[in-house]
Amino acid sequence: MTPRIHVGVGGWTYEPWRDNFYPAGLPHAKELQYASRQLTAIEVNGTFYSTFKPATFAKWRDETPEGFVFSLKAHRFTTHRRELAGAAEGVQRFVASGIAELGDKLGPLLWQLMPTKQFDAPDLEAFLRLLPREVQGRPLRHVLDVRHPSFACEEYLELLARHDCTTVYTDSEKFPSIPHAKNELAYLRLMRSEADRPTGYPPQEIATWVKGAREWVEAGEGREAFVFFINGAKERAPAAAMEFLRQLNAG
Repeated sequence: MTPRIHVGVGGWTYEPWRDNFYPAGLPHAKELQYASRQLTAIEVNGTFYSTFKPATFAKWRDETPEGFVFSLKAHRFTTHRRELAGAAEGVQRFVASGIAELGDKLGPLLWQLMPTKQFDAPDLEAFLRLLPREVQGRPLRHVLDVRHPSFACEEYLELLARHDCTTVYTDSEKFPSIPHAKNELAYLRLMRSEADRPTGYPPQEIATWVKGAREWVEAGEGREAFVFFINGAKERAPAAAMEFLRQLNAG
């Protein structure tokens, strides 16, 4: 196991997983407990749509094993706006909602922009300045999920580097694939799993991602990688993540 490579899926409540990932008859209340013992990370999508209480984050912390990490998607109220510079209230509300209760299991915060939001350097820089560096003494790491092709430029990466943030890398054909090489944190959202493949992706393709993640973290002591299998044939996401972990642990 390479502890600086975290692998998982988006969320843990998904009906089709109840017949191909979760054991038959597993109570829904036990799904996080089970998923967190097959995977090493989960990207929480629920925080994008709803505000949770501190007690909920504490419950997630207590139900998952040591070393497990949650990445939290920031509430859409904050990021789905034309002017990001005006997001101060939303940023503060999200960070102060109780996420610190996750303790050592608090991973990166993901800020997903609207697909129509174009790169605007002054507006984006104003937004990056709003992102706090810690919450209750815990350091925060920030990842931007940008979806407009105008972000595929050097100016965007330099701006992120100045504010110690990183960008999502995706293999989706719908969104730009932007490298994260100016930051020690790599954040991959792999979105092309196929329903007719038992592991979502061909094992040899997963091997390429495993090799890349290994090389990434081995190139620097502070480097870390998060790899999430999201969308595509979502019913195959857990199998893809587990195949990734199988290959990672076998190497």
